[in-house]
Amino acid sequence: MSEYQYYEFQAIDRPLTEKQMETLRSYSTRARITCTSFTNEYHWGSFNGNADTWMEKYFDVFFYYANWGTHVLKLRLPVRLLPLQMARDYCVHESACVSQKGDRLILSFISEDEYGEDWMEDDSCLSSLIPVRAELARGDLRALYMGWLQGVQNHEVADGEIEPAVPPGLGQLSASMECLAKFLRIDQDLFHVAAQASPELKGAQLSRKDVRSWVAGLPAREKDDLLTRFIVDDESTSVTELLHRFLEHRKRARQNLKTPSKRRTVGELLEAAEVRTKERKQAEARKSAEAGARRKRQATIARAKHLDQLASQQSRLWTKIDNLIAAKQPNRYDQAISLLIDLRDLAEREGNNKQFRKKIEAIQDIHARKSSLMKRLSKAGLP
Repeated sequence: MSEYQYYEFQAIDRPLTEKQMETLRSYSTRARITCTSFTNEYHWGSFNGNADTWMEKYFDVFFYYANWGTHVLKLRLPVRLLPLQMARDYCVHESACVSQKGDRLILSFISEDEYGEDWMEDDSCLSSLIPVRAELARGDLRALYMGWLQGVQNHEVADGEIEPAVPPGLGQLSASMECLAKFLRIDQDLFHVAAQASPELKGAQLSRKDVRSWVAGLPAREKDDLLTRFIVDDESTSVTELLHRFLEHRKRARQNLKTPSKRRTVGELLEAAEVRTKERKQAEARKSAEAGARRKRQATIARAKHLDQLASQQSRLWTKIDNLIAAKQPNRYDQAISLLIDLRDLAEREGNNKQFRKKIEAIQDIHARKSSLMKRLSKAGLP
């Protein structure tokens, strides 16, 4: 397997300046560079820049793929949209970690597979991963929980550790979340067990009435400042930040009405996943056995119908077999063997095994020097 690496950086909140693009170009003459992206592939050699540094300075999303089994996704968000402590509740190991650079967090998700692989079959997975950042910015913590769960799968978290808060909607994944689970190679049984404690994602749509009521409660000066920012600042995070604040307000209001669910230990999750894996494999084995038995019954019925059609043609078939053998051609030998098998099965069904055996012995005596034919007879179990 030849070496292959793919790098892609995306700028979401602010486009790159001309000077920044020139700086990036100095690292590669082959890369595809736009005001919002840097993309390059390597079949030999490697990337000359530093992904972490570039994420600090220029980009909001980084995607890396290597065909020896490495997947990396990095996301940069303002701290005001995702507090550091909240991220640290989930990102506490090698598979998922977080760092703060100034007023921004950088989340890193890493998946390794020792067997390696070819380029991902679903190329749309890359574009589907980008919305994960926006979902995180809106307060959707499912991506963080997936990162934690991957660490559990990789045995980077002690069995006695308690899981962090399970976010709602793990059983109702968006396309981007499904892609992230695939990208991180999260075991389906472990994910299913974890999702059992996840509430349904209800009320995801915004209510104009609820939003108006919340906005009406904001101080007049704050509303003036917000409007000014929307008009003057060239920063897409302003709207996201305001939406995040409303969602947090709605989340707290709903949590006050709920009884907190019991959190599980890592050991409990792994044990439950192991039980589910066993049950799933048993169910699959039963289904496979049933399908195999069904195919066998169908084949038996079809075989019986085929022999019924040949029952009245046996004399003609023996003559045809003699002619096929006389042709001395491998493909004709194969046709003769197929007919002999049909006649053998007919003889067994009609109780004429002795008569069939005598005819086979006669063929062996007459054509004993035809080694190719003899090998075919032996391989087919004739006589």
